[in-house]
Amino acid sequence: MNNFDDATKILNERFGKDTFLSLATTESGRPFVRIVNSYYENGSFYVITYALSNKMRQIGINSEVAVCGEWFTSSGVGKNMGHVLDEKNSDIMEKLRKVFGTWYNNGHMNESDSNTCLLCIRLTHSVLFNNGIRYEIDFEKETA
Repeated sequence: MNNFDDATKILNERFGKDTFLSLATTESGRPFVRIVNSYYENGSFYVITYALSNKMRQIGINSEVAVCGEWFTSSGVGKNMGHVLDEKNSDIMEKLRKVFGTWYNNGHMNESDSNTCLLCIRLTHSVLFNNGIRYEIDFEKETA
């Protein structure tokens, strides 16, 4: 069994920055996948998105999601954390504005739109490969 601390260190190095991530949702038993900009921290990925998008509608129906990127795959639970300017999101949003700084203010984001929201993907079970080592990570067990 591999060390959880080693795996989380690799996750932080690999995904603790603006990272493209494939995000899968389902609707009526049919899978949907798209690429999102994401940031990893403490067992979760964060995505700034639009509350009326298909992905958020699908997550509202079934919060179970899957993500994949850079020799990593995971199941998780998606949650709409609300508007990006909501006080409860201020700490993570301060980080995300810096992390996503190269594109965040180029007209793509409109913080004044009440539908601009923060998606948190809390990881549950993951597989990570690094330098020939396979890490199986049970976030539910390790963070309980």
